[in-house]
Amino acid sequence: MPVPTAEMLLATSNEFYLKWNFPNCVGSIDGKYIRLKCPSNSGSMYYSCKHYYSIVLQWLADSRYKFVAIDVGAYGKQSDGGIFRHNSLYQLLSSNNFDMSNARKLPLSDVELTFVILGDEAFPLLSYLMRPYPRRQLTESRRLFNYRLSRGRRVVESVLEYLQVNGEY
Repeated sequence: MPVPTAEMLLATSNEFYLKWNFPNCVGSIDGKYIRLKCPSNSGSMYYSCKHYYSIVLQWLADSRYKFVAIDVGAYGKQSDGGIFRHNSLYQLLSSNNFDMSNARKLPLSDVELTFVILGDEAFPLLSYLMRPYPRRQLTESRRLFNYRLSRGRRVVESVLEYLQVNGEY
């Protein structure tokens, strides 16, 4: 898949803010376990925490429910965060080839923030990857942040639902 340009990232971040009330976001990421028969001589590599054999599909979706990046084939026993740290998207982000550094002021604020990706609790917290605050000891502002992050993550959840409902998965 082509690496998004700065213009594409800016347009996506504007759409995320308008649609989901989350500024400077350029995508949301998630993973899905794809059930399979146990491959020969694989041991427990494909056995997942879901208690079946699987490979993992991990993807980044933009504000229009479109795939921006896809990684397929990780072992079922790996976590989303572990898979992310070994896929090509992480390599692009870590080497700054996926230009996330364009800082922009947050709406109604003088605070500048770079572009970010939204993930769930399974992903690591990185300078460009946001995840929710832990559920215990939530303040009202953290609860609001988690709510908005969850709204932005609906995009990535809905892509898979759409594919399943329409028989494309």
